[in-house]
Amino acid sequence: MNDSVISFNQFQKAISKEKINACLVQQGEKVVISYFRNPKMNSKLFQLHSVTKSVLSLLIGIAIERGQIASIHKTISTYLPNVPLEKNTITIEHLLTMTPGYEWPELTSWGGTPFPMMYSKDWVKFILEKDMERAPGEAMNYDSGASHLLSAILQKATGEQASAYAKRELFAPLGITEYRWPEDAKGITIGGFGLCLRAADMLKLGLLVMNKGVCGKQRLLSEEWLSASTRAYYHTYDHVGSYGYHWWILTDENNKAYEPAVFFAMGYRGQYILVAPERQLVIAMTSELFGDTFLPLRMVKSLLLPFLCDS
Repeated sequence: MNDSVISFNQFQKAISKEKINACLVQQGEKVVISYFRNPKMNSKLFQLHSVTKSVLSLLIGIAIERGQIASIHKTISTYLPNVPLEKNTITIEHLLTMTPGYEWPELTSWGGTPFPMMYSKDWVKFILEKDMERAPGEAMNYDSGASHLLSAILQKATGEQASAYAKRELFAPLGITEYRWPEDAKGITIGGFGLCLRAADMLKLGLLVMNKGVCGKQRLLSEEWLSASTRAYYHTYDHVGSYGYHWWILTDENNKAYEPAVFFAMGYRGQYILVAPERQLVIAMTSELFGDTFLPLRMVKSLLLPFLCDS
């Protein structure tokens, strides 16, 4: 039995002891782990929480490829009305990297969930009215509001909600037929959370990213966009990793990106799509870890990284 088989066996044994609902691991063309806590989990639509953000990033890349969004360097006022003067230099790229510079205490005084935005009647207006704390691009600060502005921009640029755009441009080509993705009171698909998918369809998204935007014989995303999206631009949270365009990049104890690279989408309570392209490996996990979102990530680091990475 080789090291990789041992690692996968140890990993599956470990996850079976935790409140992990589903875990699918594919290496190359082979699914090496297919774990469901009970048979019903196979077909269940799971709430992906902030994995939604990474899916939205894929849609932004598609819209740029189609010419519907001109550039990530366009200011948000190109697409959104009534942007305050002090926010006129915020670009789409600033939203993708969560560096717009306005006050957003999501992970501090808001306790990890943007309830003040959610309870407001107009989410976009609420976000745009936040005071500026620093210059755009100066520092990354976790921000579901930035994701929602991206959804509003996508809707303005394409003329349809992000959920409908996803159905035609991303989900249908991948064979994803069942999903839920709610909207705010103004009819804008929620950009930062809310998407619900089956675990098998999470795996499909990871495989698309691993295969550099190609599904079968069809290219859905440019390789350049995926490369840019999964590059580390800002390092803010040592226990998580560095940040790209709404994708996380795994870092070591010295805050350096692992080589070969491992990047991931992550959601509250332990939702993950992890991709290690050079190892041809994708991991899709859904969990109900109310007190420890990062447990699956630690398990990947401790049980699979010796196999996945050279560092």
